[in-house]
Amino acid sequence: MKKILGLIIVVLIVSISSLPVVAGEGAAAPEEDTEFSEDLFDEYDNKNPEAQMVADPIYYFNYAMFTFNDYLYFYGLKPFAQGYKAIVPTPARKGVNNFFNNLLFPVRFVNNLLQGKFESAGTEFSAFFVNSTLGVLGFNDFAQKHMGISLQDEDLGQTLGSYNIGNGFYLVWPVLGPSTLRDTVGQVGDMFITPVTYVEPWKLHWGMRGVDTVNRTSFRIGDYEALKDAALDPYTAVRNAYIQNRRARIKD
Repeated sequence: MKKILGLIIVVLIVSISSLPVVAGEGAAAPEEDTEFSEDLFDEYDNKNPEAQMVADPIYYFNYAMFTFNDYLYFYGLKPFAQGYKAIVPTPARKGVNNFFNNLLFPVRFVNNLLQGKFESAGTEFSAFFVNSTLGVLGFNDFAQKHMGISLQDEDLGQTLGSYNIGNGFYLVWPVLGPSTLRDTVGQVGDMFITPVTYVEPWKLHWGMRGVDTVNRTSFRIGDYEALKDAALDPYTAVRNAYIQNRRARIKD
């Protein structure tokens, strides 16, 4: 029974990292952490009508899942991340972040190829080789720091969007957070080329995902709180920001 409960807790904290976060006024992340803040809302403008042009036919389900995820963040993931941040020094947390980012090479590489971005695919391969060797299994982002190589996040959802496949409709998954029908399909597809998916035994698999989630969240504590404080309707703000950001990424 204890093993089952432990697995449930790990699963809950693993994927909730998809819960949107945004830096707001008066709640900026510490300087040491801003390097790893996600840019999900960098392109967000709540006055842009294009951001709101997405179907939300299952609003009540989505809102219930948004509320559920909100509760999990404040009473599950955030306390874990705060404790982790207090114990683990910043250089070590950055190294862990670099390691897991390096492991996502297959996802970025394949989707660059599928989008016809062959030069970017070559850059990805070069960075992966350098970081895996000179960067010691990716714990040091040697290629980015010393060779000026920059990488772009690419995933199957963006690839499908580049083929003019629409969002479908908005979805909020329990634990997993905001998505769309198209991006959900993309996430499933990317899962098959993500190395951590094939890690055995299952305890190590979920342990790695849990560490990755808590580690990344430790760089962004306070961002989601800032969004909630700034928005009259956090659900709508998150939905519009997510859709607008995804469109911006597809256009890159």
